[in-house]
Amino acid sequence: MKTELNRRTFVGLTATAALAGSLAGAKAQTSETSPKTLKILGISCSPRKGMTTAKAVQAALDAAKELDARIQAELIDLGGLSIAGWSPTPPNDDFAAILPKLQDPAVAGIIIGSPSYFRSLSALTKAFIERCAPLREPKMLLEGKPVGVIATGGFRNGGQELVIEQIQTAMLCFGMIPVGGRPPAFQGGTLLATKDDISADELGLGTARNTGLRVADVALRLFR
Repeated sequence: MKTELNRRTFVGLTATAALAGSLAGAKAQTSETSPKTLKILGISCSPRKGMTTAKAVQAALDAAKELDARIQAELIDLGGLSIAGWSPTPPNDDFAAILPKLQDPAVAGIIIGSPSYFRSLSALTKAFIERCAPLREPKMLLEGKPVGVIATGGFRNGGQELVIEQIQTAMLCFGMIPVGGRPPAFQGGTLLATKDDISADELGLGTARNTGLRVADVALRLFR
């Protein structure tokens, strides 16, 4: 088992390095053709502020920033905030301060992170997506922009890929372009949290970094 885990970790790290190298060409190509600044927002939808989901999304954002100097990244940690689901009359809660960040024309892509609860996205993630309805009307503000997803769980196969699929499906309603990473996680970032810690999961951190790189790369290619 130890040999297999070491091999998988090596594959994950090698894939991350290969992706960074392959995207270097895109970085060089876009450096002269697109002077604009592109913003990547990372939204951590765990009710626990600053914990594993937030750290995983931050790892993806850090990788995105390293791809090109024009990429700006910001983490929005929803932990501890009060955000209700959609209703005909928008409630007066903490989402009011978040909406303008999402409406910023400089936003070129987003990364959404959620823990896996009972093999599904968190209630906070669902509420956040529902409250993003103003981004669809009267104009689809996120249309044509890439979205990556990061999922954390207490087991290696704890429903992370199901969470990614659920979030990607929802974001199709906003006209967004779901992007994955590279082997060993094609859909997005899948991380194992052991005792509230992801630092030992090099395989999973590699998938988070790959997802951040892909979101940034697609954003650069679309908006150059």
